[in-house]
Amino acid sequence: MHLTLATMSALESRDTAVPADAAEKDGGGVLSRDRRALSVGIVSVVCLIAFEATAVGTAMPVAARELHGVALYAFAFSAYFTTSLFGMVLAGQWSDRSGPLGALTTGIAAFAAGLVVAGTAGAMWVFVLGRAVQGLGGGLVIVALYVVVGRAYPERLRPAIMASFAAGWVVPSIVGPLAAGAVTEHLGWRWVFLGIPALVVLPLVLALPQIRVRAAGPVDGADGAASFDRRRIRLALAISLGAGLLQYAAQDLRWLSLVPGLAGAALLVPAVLGLLPRGTYRAVRGLPSVVLLRGLSAGSFIAAESFVPLMLVTQRGLSPTLAGFSLAAGGVTWALGSWVQSRPRVEPYRERLMTAGMALVAAAIVTAPGVLLPSVPVWSVAVAWGFGCFGMGLVISSTSVLLLKLSAPRDAGANSAALQISDALSNVVLLAATGAAFSALGGGDAAAASTAATGGSHSAAFAAVFLPMAAVALVGAWVTRRLRSPE
Repeated sequence: MHLTLATMSALESRDTAVPADAAEKDGGGVLSRDRRALSVGIVSVVCLIAFEATAVGTAMPVAARELHGVALYAFAFSAYFTTSLFGMVLAGQWSDRSGPLGALTTGIAAFAAGLVVAGTAGAMWVFVLGRAVQGLGGGLVIVALYVVVGRAYPERLRPAIMASFAAGWVVPSIVGPLAAGAVTEHLGWRWVFLGIPALVVLPLVLALPQIRVRAAGPVDGADGAASFDRRRIRLALAISLGAGLLQYAAQDLRWLSLVPGLAGAALLVPAVLGLLPRGTYRAVRGLPSVVLLRGLSAGSFIAAESFVPLMLVTQRGLSPTLAGFSLAAGGVTWALGSWVQSRPRVEPYRERLMTAGMALVAAAIVTAPGVLLPSVPVWSVAVAWGFGCFGMGLVISSTSVLLLKLSAPRDAGANSAALQISDALSNVVLLAATGAAFSALGGGDAAAASTAATGGSHSAAFAAVFLPMAAVALVGAWVTRRLRSPE
């Protein structure tokens, strides 16, 4: 899925990181001779995550149906985000303490292991477990990458490398759905999961030696032997367990489910308040609003997008290949939006661009369920999602820029973790809410059917997913007006 840094002093490792001022003087770009291997390597990591997201999303409806777990469809997505919450906090602590190398390598290994578990699953609960292991790895990787960029790239190159991250989604978004659809139809959905771990080798070979040279070790002046902040680790465990309990309660839909639901909320709320910047949920100006916006934008969009292939397969009779390909253009437009925000000329207008981006996201989400009407052409979803992804490219990359701009060097790991926690937690909560609404209105029965029910009686279940998420995106458009720190 799921992933532009602007103005902040570059983070330096003790004795090993390249000084920011030296990097500034060389005048090179992200593909200059001394940075080429690092840039290609870390963008390859992003490509790996992107290919997994697009390919797995295409295969997921078939996997859930064959494992008799359509009722747990949303949980297969949210399990990833639930465990990634712990991984993000752990990666922030690990990176600030001893550098991002260990967190990154461990995360890639866990990500690959989770794919193997999911691909060999014989029951839906094992499949969900594999997704959870993937999430732990993904949480470690994404925060570690932020710290790598902060340490290894000077201020002027950060928007460009983050735009490259967005561009890394282009090929997977086009090839991923086609390849995954073809593999799913001819070889089976399991090979979609089992084939991706082979892609781990290239990022390891290219990026790790450069990270060891340019970004290893604790931040300058920090004690590399210091222990982890046990309070934050406990809060990370609480937030992950609480999110999991909430998701379980949302899927069960019985009065007895109120018990795990309330227990999850009791764990989740204080943990969130302790891990996110003070004032985040009051949209306090500056860093808190940046973190809040990341959650609103990512959560609303991903929760809606998770149901697009399912809607097209079950309600309009598309094959998994065509359903997945309907999202392919989004990779190109997302990268285009990220490229636009990286241009120096648009820097004074960043907040306005983000407002426009959230408006496009809201419009795309509210337009998508129109395809439930037989008279609306199926290709309208692809067009709408292309515009929505352009808006996401503007917003997601810009939140990364603003985060590092507003972060002190020693807080970069913790603040990057907070940004990603907001992202993942919003995904978990909104997927739980939309999954519950979808199941309550009979969506599970509709999805389990092997034939399309074009414009059928289950359209309300899908509308209950998309329309509330469009409202959340509109709230995000309001938050874009509060991103500047108070003078």
